[in-house]
Amino acid sequence: MASSLQSFFALCGTLAPYCGVLCFLAPMPTLLQVTNDKSTGALPLLPYSSMISNSFVWVMYGLLKNLPSVYMSNAVGVTMGTYYFRTYTRYCTKAGSASEIRMHFRAVACIIFFNLCLTQIFEKDTAADFIGKEGVFYCVVLFASPLVALKHVLETKSAASIPLPFTIACFINCFCWSVTGWFTMKDFNIYFPNLLGLSCACAQLGLKGVYGDNERGRGVGLPNRGARRNYGDT
Repeated sequence: MASSLQSFFALCGTLAPYCGVLCFLAPMPTLLQVTNDKSTGALPLLPYSSMISNSFVWVMYGLLKNLPSVYMSNAVGVTMGTYYFRTYTRYCTKAGSASEIRMHFRAVACIIFFNLCLTQIFEKDTAADFIGKEGVFYCVVLFASPLVALKHVLETKSAASIPLPFTIACFINCFCWSVTGWFTMKDFNIYFPNLLGLSCACAQLGLKGVYGDNERGRGVGLPNRGARRNYGDT
C-alpha cells in the first residue's frame, strides 16, 4: 500500500509541470474561436491578465528556490498569457473595454516591476518567502477568475461564459500540484493555492453541469459563430 502511494505521488510529481503547461494551453480553443468570430462576447479579461501575473510571480519563486519544474512550466504561462491578452484586447466587444484593458495592463506591469524590485532589495530567501506568499494570492485569482461571470451565469441560467477547456485543465493541474506540493515538496506555497484552485474548478464544473451552454446565454457568453462586429479593435 505504501509503495503504491509513493508511486502515485511520484507520478503526480512527474505530471504536474506538464499539467501546468496544459492549463496554460487550454484557453487556446476559446481564443481561436474569438479570433474566428472577431468577438469576445461576455468572456472576462481577468483569466488572461491574471495568467501573466501569476506565472511571472511563480517564475521568480521557482528561480529563487531553484525549482526547475516550477519556473519552466510557468515561463510557458507568461508567454501564452501575453498572447491571450493581446488577442482578447484586439477583439474585445464590450462597452468600456478600453478603460478596463488599460487598468489590467497597468496592474500587470506594476506586479512585474514590484517583484523585480523585491529580488534586488531583499536577501534571496526573504524575497522567495514574500513572493511565494504573494503567488498564493495570484494563483487563487487565476483559477477562480472564470467565476467573475457567476452573476451572468445565474441570470441567464447558462454557463457558456465559463470556458470549459480551461476549467478542466485547471482541475487536473491543481490536483497534481496539490498532491506534489503536500506530499513531495511539503511546500505550503505550492499546495495551498492549488487546493483552493481545485475547489474553484469543481465549482465551475458544477455550474457547467447544472446550467450547460443553453441558447439563452449563447449571445452573451462565448462568441456566436455568426458574430462579426468588432467594437474594440486596437
